[in-house]
Amino acid sequence: MAQQQTLHEVNGVDVDVLQTTVNNVKQDPELAKCRFHVTNTWIKGNHNRTIIDSWYGAKQENEHQHMFELDADEPPILAGHDEAPNPVEHLLNALASCVTTSMVAHAAVRGIQIRQVESEVEGDIDLRGFLGLEPDVPKGYTDIRVKFKIDADPEDMEKLKSLAEFSPVFNTLTHGANVDIQIEPKEE
Repeated sequence: MAQQQTLHEVNGVDVDVLQTTVNNVKQDPELAKCRFHVTNTWIKGNHNRTIIDSWYGAKQENEHQHMFELDADEPPILAGHDEAPNPVEHLLNALASCVTTSMVAHAAVRGIQIRQVESEVEGDIDLRGFLGLEPDVPKGYTDIRVKFKIDADPEDMEKLKSLAEFSPVFNTLTHGANVDIQIEPKEE
């Protein structure tokens, strides 16, 4: 008779799967090394499209179940056609979704029940930097604010805030990352 596996789910997260991953990484730290990659193609004007179809982790290339397409454009005031969110809005989306995912998953492993999570994320950019008008004005966000509304036990709120800080996107934004840009001619 086959043994039936019990699903241990908290906050919609399969804690058994997550714990298995944690245990496997403890035994073989090389499994934790990941490389995420995308391809991007310029369409026209300020419109471009990113394709996401695979990622490297657990010592192998992994195909996503579906190919994802993410378009980016600019609003008309920045010479775009407003056909998609602009890249800095994508960054806010990445931050919102990553801090939410991190908080919910880490809460699940700790048995903290969350009934609902909503967030608002906003960031401040002075376009004079991006437009090249003022060399001393930063070209990107100077301040970003994330405001959560969470339905959970009140005594868990501070813990949930600290769990959100496990977010890789949060940590990349707050601690920085090395970015190397290379340009080469396209071969026909």
